[in-house]
Amino acid sequence: MPFIRYNQRPNSDHDTIAMLKFLPGLVLVQAAAIAMVLLFPPPSTTGEWLRLCIILGTLTLIVAFWFDALAKHTSKDIIAKAQEKFAKEREELRVKAEREKTKVVRQSQKQIARETFKVNSRANVKVGTALVGIAGVGAFLVFTQFMSLGLVALAGAGGGLAGYLTRVRQEGKKLLARSDTNGKQIKQVNPK
Repeated sequence: MPFIRYNQRPNSDHDTIAMLKFLPGLVLVQAAAIAMVLLFPPPSTTGEWLRLCIILGTLTLIVAFWFDALAKHTSKDIIAKAQEKFAKEREELRVKAEREKTKVVRQSQKQIARETFKVNSRANVKVGTALVGIAGVGAFLVFTQFMSLGLVALAGAGGGLAGYLTRVRQEGKKLLARSDTNGKQIKQVNPK
């Protein structure tokens, strides 16, 4: 059971209303005590004192149980509200962390796409230059009557070009298959 500090000032209307729950019990005990003293003749013997004390003690005990039930109910309400507040805060923190994670993933995917585009464009220039050079050498050899060597160079250049285009197509499909957490697909980078 949580420790309730009674010396704190109520900080909300709910706390004030919770305190007012105890007022009827206090008024009842005081009214009963006053009624007992005024209605019964002044006790002169020990038996009369004992009878008055038993009646007032029983009434006090009943009101104490009532106060205990009210206090437990009030503390359960306070605990439930605190748990609800903490659950709401925990959910807000979880959502915020998820948003930040999504943002970081999105930024890293954009960075990877930019780097991939740079690398692919550099590689495209180098591979294109090499293939054009090999094809040019092959064409030169064919024109200069080195037929078999020229055809081997042209076939090698064509095979290299076909292999490179196949690899570019496969990487493009991988980029399309990968998507960010919002379901948006990454823009395919086509080599030119």
